[in-house]
Order: sequence, then structure tokens, then C-alpha cells
Amino acid sequence: MPTNEQDMRGLLCELAGSLFARGFSVGSAGNISVRLSDGYLMTQTNSSLGRLDPGRLSKLDPAFKHVAGDKPSKEVFMHRAFYQARDDAGAVVHLHSTQATAVSCLPDVDQSNPMLPLTPYFVMRVGRRMPIIPYYRPGDPAMEPAINAAARDARAVLLANHGPVVSGKTLTDAVYAAEELEEAAKLFLLLRGQSPRMLTEPQVDDLLTTFG
Repeated sequence: MPTNEQDMRGLLCELAGSLFARGFSVGSAGNISVRLSDGYLMTQTNSSLGRLDPGRLSKLDPAFKHVAGDKPSKEVFMHRAFYQARDDAGAVVHLHSTQATAVSCLPDVDQSNPMLPLTPYFVMRVGRRMPIIPYYRPGDPAMEPAINAAARDARAVLLANHGPVVSGKTLTDAVYAAEELEEAAKLFLLLRGQSPRMLTEPQVDDLLTTFG
């Protein structure tokens, strides 16, 4: 991982562009942030993940006050909710990826943990549980307490009828987790109505103990 801000800016734009090119975000949807030693970098408001300029990324201080660059995403509060809830959150990725968003629209799944542990990679990247946060209008800061409460026990959440918010120890980890979540959601939707073989609780425990 980069050890200086300039390189981190470049990596953020590179990974964001890769997500955009592969359809994980469209238009100006989605936003990404990363923790620095002296604050945070965040994608700016109304920006496309496919066309970011490293020099224009928003810089926030440790109190999430905008100090440099373009104005940050209007959804800065959802990133703050994760950083304040999880000491291990080094980066946060919010996408509107199709399959994960589809799961967030299903009313008949367990809202506390909608997706089954089908693969070890989902458990390793996303964790044991991933709740659905009740619907809020996009950009509504009222969702921050709900995200913060859920993030204390989850590395990722689904915003109902909106999309995933995923944290990781590093920026690369958070992006990998968001990608793995989308693939897991695809499998989950493909297997709905069937009786798939799921990982057992001991198998999930073993993965989390080994890969944490």
C-alpha cells in the first residue's frame, strides 16, 4: 500500500476507474474514501469514479471538515459512520452495483443478515453478517446513526433500495470486498428458491479465525 498521500491519491483513482470500467458504478454513482495519517481523502461530489483527477480529490481533516480539493461527496456521513464505529476501517467504498442493490430491494430476506455464507471468499472479505439498513432518501444524514450502529458488528451493510457500503483495513481490501460482495450477491440471487449447500458455522468460524 502507498505510504504517502500523493501515491494514495493515484491508487484511489486507479481502483475507482477499474470499478467504473467493469460496471460496478455508472454515471456519478458511488463514492470512495481512505483514511490518512492526518485525515481522509474522498471522491468529490457529483464525480464519476471513471474520471477522477488525483489532484481534485477532497481532503478532510480528522474531524471530517473539508480542508482542500473539491467539495466532498454529499454522503460523507456514511463514511464517517464506519470510521467512527470501526478502528479497523482504513477505507470505505459505496457503490450502486447491480446484484448487491437487487438484494437490498428484497423484502422477504432476513434484514439482519440477508445473504447466506455460500463461499469462503465472501466470509473472508465481508465477514459473518451484513445487515440491511432501512430506506432513507439518498444524501439524508439521518441514516448515519443506523449505519454507525450496524457497522460496530459488521464490515459492510446494504442500504435498502440503494446499494452496499463496504469497509476494509486498506483501500485495496475495501475494493476487493466490494467486488466479492457483488459476486456473492449474484450467486445468492441465482440460487434463490433452491437448497444450496452453505458453509457451516464451524467453517465460518475457522475462516474468520484464520483470515480475520
